[in-house]
Amino acid sequence: VQLQASGGGRVQAGDSLRLSCADSRRTFSNNAVGWFRQAPGKEREFVAAISWRGQSTYYSDSVKGRFTISRDSAKNTVSLQMNSLKPEDTAVYYCAVGRGSYATTTRANYQYWGQGTLVTVSS
Repeated sequence: VQLQASGGGRVQAGDSLRLSCADSRRTFSNNAVGWFRQAPGKEREFVAAISWRGQSTYYSDSVKGRFTISRDSAKNTVSLQMNSLKPEDTAVYYCAVGRGSYATTTRANYQYWGQGTLVTVSS
């Protein structure tokens, strides 16, 4: 599995960004995919996850209502639309492939990780 996360950048509070996770070898089509983030000095935390067909999604309380995860099976990508960004959303964002088909919030249930993309939100 080769995951490529992209779309990060530096924005102002209230702006939007769209992150994308691509699997060049088309190996996560039957797996759940999740997004996690890690802020400086903090542990990596769950952000959002989507099941293999996209029928189930989960969000952390901190992003619920602002972020939307989706997947495009034809393009083999998973996206994270982030709206109303806040300075506390600043982190490196990682996409990860789940061990199974169903979305989960538990980091240990993800087996492959992308390299991360940095999101910086200034006030």
